[in-house]
Amino acid sequence: MAYRNQQEFIQALEKAGELVRIHSFVDPRLEIAEITDRVSKSGNGGKALLFENTGTGFPVLMNAYGSERRMCMALGVQQLDDVTREIESLFKLLSAPKEGILDKLKLLPKLGQFASWMPTVRGGRGECQEVVMMNPDIGQLPVITCWPKDGGPFVTLPIIHTKDPNTGSRNVGMYRMQVFGPTLTGMHWHKHKVSAKHFSEYKKTGRRMPVAVALGGDPAYAYSATAPLPENVDEYMLAGFLRKKKVELVKCITQPEIEVPADADFVIEGYVDPNEELIWEGPFGDHTGYYSLPDWYPRFHITAITHRKQAVYPATIVGIPPQEDAWLGKATERIFLAPIKMTLVPEIVDMDMPVEGVFHNLVIAQIHKEYAGQGQKVMNAMWGAGQMMFNKILVLTDEKAQIRNYKELAQYVGRHLNPATDVYFSQGPMDVLDHSCSKLGFGGKMCIDGTAKAEEEIDADQYQLTAKAYDSLTVASLTGGFPEITGANLGLLKQDIPCIVLAVKKQRPGHIRELHEQLAKLPAMEGVKLILYVEHTVDAGDLPVALWRFCNNLDPRRDHFLTTTASGIEQGKLFACLGLDGTRKTKELDNFQRDWPNIIVADDATIKAVDAKWTDLGLGAFLPSPSLKFKDQLYGEEAVVS
Repeated sequence: MAYRNQQEFIQALEKAGELVRIHSFVDPRLEIAEITDRVSKSGNGGKALLFENTGTGFPVLMNAYGSERRMCMALGVQQLDDVTREIESLFKLLSAPKEGILDKLKLLPKLGQFASWMPTVRGGRGECQEVVMMNPDIGQLPVITCWPKDGGPFVTLPIIHTKDPNTGSRNVGMYRMQVFGPTLTGMHWHKHKVSAKHFSEYKKTGRRMPVAVALGGDPAYAYSATAPLPENVDEYMLAGFLRKKKVELVKCITQPEIEVPADADFVIEGYVDPNEELIWEGPFGDHTGYYSLPDWYPRFHITAITHRKQAVYPATIVGIPPQEDAWLGKATERIFLAPIKMTLVPEIVDMDMPVEGVFHNLVIAQIHKEYAGQGQKVMNAMWGAGQMMFNKILVLTDEKAQIRNYKELAQYVGRHLNPATDVYFSQGPMDVLDHSCSKLGFGGKMCIDGTAKAEEEIDADQYQLTAKAYDSLTVASLTGGFPEITGANLGLLKQDIPCIVLAVKKQRPGHIRELHEQLAKLPAMEGVKLILYVEHTVDAGDLPVALWRFCNNLDPRRDHFLTTTASGIEQGKLFACLGLDGTRKTKELDNFQRDWPNIIVADDATIKAVDAKWTDLGLGAFLPSPSLKFKDQLYGEEAVVS
């Protein structure tokens, strides 16, 4: 369904019991983020929050997409899979053979629907231009500062409009914007993004690049701006499809080359000058749960700010999962399953991106397997599919496993995995935010093929153990025999999952490799197929946190160690154990030459201030700060680990 504007969406949330209005003053600097972090981690995403007293003339809407129910409400569906099924039916209709005139006539109604979803530019001004600030000052908006070591306030839910100077094709994306002054922000365009390509084209011409930033409006706009669409597909066509109504656009006042949604709450107009020096932007507490470190990015000069009367400023925070962005990612996972299945990987049945993997780091794919090597075929296809090129760890399984029952999935993959033959390593483009890569935006990938193996895929010279010795393995035997091991999680073994998690304090170069070789030779370790090593500050027993830290800190191609030894329990068989080093990397111990970021936690002063005003917020029972759990995992207080 289409919402006429953001206010109508807010009313729908309130009517559904999904929104809390906070009347008392809350500071946009750190306090709004801290309250939102507590609520979003309180179970099932908590509630959407409308901060009505921000010390500015505008309320702030937070956590609006932060649960499955609210995400479905934003997209106008009962379940996210409803969109998947609709897209799949469209693909089937369009790709089916059209043998006669009647078959072709059946397409006409659907083609009419396509036309009704296409964006249109209307004349005159839109509701987003009811108030015009020709002497703009972005400081009049309640732009939030999320985390204590952020470089400043950031616009975190901007819908950014650019055009290709040669073709005029529009791109709508979402890139954070650090505020530097009343009319100046950064424009955080990663080199892989379409807007960055538009910037490069403008640089060739030497002309200023017009840009417009919309905030608010129908919630489908913000989602569509995050969607991994091909370059030649207009994001507002996706928004029109989702809302079943075309997006009405109006021309900007000072940048008329750019059109924006007429029903947006705010529009920030301006330009980027390709001939101008870049600006040092960041740090920023990012969706990985770590700070993304400062770098040089283009300057965005604001020429006008317009807004509707009674405008509401939408924002979001990202950080240690789970956060609101997990549900934006879940929508993408479901919506884009059908196109991947219908155009790129026909054998794919389902896909899941666990929240601990923060989008690209960990993807589970279920396939319909019919022949040997099909897993590798899927691996290569997925790593070449749009933003899936950033995927770090890909886990494959077949239709006999339940991919959302993680216990059953791990048991199934564990039974069918030979670490010596069924784990594949590659390298390629990575997310610029991946701090584990030795080179910015380029690093290692790993595919774990947990499908049932065809006869051709089984190497007779490698092991096929049916017995295991790890029932005798104990935490005491590990921590007592190896003092560098500060914690061990053997709980998965008791569930017939041949994997353990070890927290280790590294003390010398090559330490994890040496430790792994020693551990893998222990008789009691036989049958353990994977050992995940995490930092000594991490509680190995807290599996979600350990996996989050592990996935972020691992470059699989660089950080894996495979040890193969003769089995002591099955004569003539081999035992293989794969170690994966998910600890922090340093120059001294790992020859790692890049800066390493700290994890994101609130500061003590903000936690104390929110604690003091909690009873006035109307949010029910007291919720302690989630940051308290992670204070012991910090390395110093700065964004960069010292």
